[in-house]
Amino acid sequence: MARWAIAIHGGAGVDPNLPEHRQEEAKRVLARCLQVGVDLLRAGATALDVVEAVVRELETDPCFNSGRGSALTRAGTVEMEASIMDGRGRRCGAVSGVSTVKNPVSLARRVMDKSPHSYLAFDGAEHFAREQGLEVVDNSYFITEENIGMLKLAKEANSILFDYRIPLAGADTCSALAAATENLNSNGMVMNGLPISIYAPETVGCAVVDSDGFTAAATSTGGLMNKMTGRIGDSPLIGAGTYACGHCAVSCTGEGEAIIRSTLARDVAAVMEYKGLPLQEAVDFCVKERLDEGFAGLIAVSGTGEVAYGFNCTGMFRGCATEDGFMEVGIWE
Repeated sequence: MARWAIAIHGGAGVDPNLPEHRQEEAKRVLARCLQVGVDLLRAGATALDVVEAVVRELETDPCFNSGRGSALTRAGTVEMEASIMDGRGRRCGAVSGVSTVKNPVSLARRVMDKSPHSYLAFDGAEHFAREQGLEVVDNSYFITEENIGMLKLAKEANSILFDYRIPLAGADTCSALAAATENLNSNGMVMNGLPISIYAPETVGCAVVDSDGFTAAATSTGGLMNKMTGRIGDSPLIGAGTYACGHCAVSCTGEGEAIIRSTLARDVAAVMEYKGLPLQEAVDFCVKERLDEGFAGLIAVSGTGEVAYGFNCTGMFRGCATEDGFMEVGIWE
């Protein structure tokens, strides 16, 4: 039998000045969701069932940007997206533009298992969710007071730019952004056009290999704060934000446009397959060589039970566990 392993994340790009109590809250949520996965794996659950269950837990908690607590569009609404992939046969399912489905990752699973397609979006995805009897809620369920305030700051910062790496230091910002701009000037970090002190992590995800050596990955997000309605990021795109095969399973997070351009998740598997690199070396290579000035991170497991992660920005909410008893939750290097 193979050794099982699990890795999870709650987004890359963390404000170095994030208050201690918020750091501890995030780590508690990660630890709880990680334990859900560990318990399922110990009970013999499949990798596919585990990644769906863990991401559902992350979607339900408003601590991260997926499901409840998702980032808001310019119109103040929520448009969520998710994907799931089974390393056995590389089956996959994905959804975008979901606005009422309580757990988008489960809708992505239904697209994979119960439809002839791999990807549904907007009205078609919503209609399919109702056909399948998935739980739906009003769009207001996903909106938090904190994110309403973050949207206001993002609009004042004019944050979503065609080139989201343009520094905001010279931009006209109101007094509410003074502290954020000061932080930007001091560390130079911008994520998706937002000073790191305003930017909220984009994504949650999970990658698993089970005791039979089968892999799976799932990723879910509310996208960018102040994004244009209809914007689609990397999270639902197989090969960009999510990938699973016999070599590994990968879930990515960060600047979606950079992840899309680099086909980051698939590239980890490709360098393992074609260059013969072990998992951590493959992750390090892709984070260093493939992002072209973009900021991102990823988690990964191999088909033999290794876990790995990498990021080129200030921190990534993450956790991992292996069958031999190792368990870790962290944010920084």
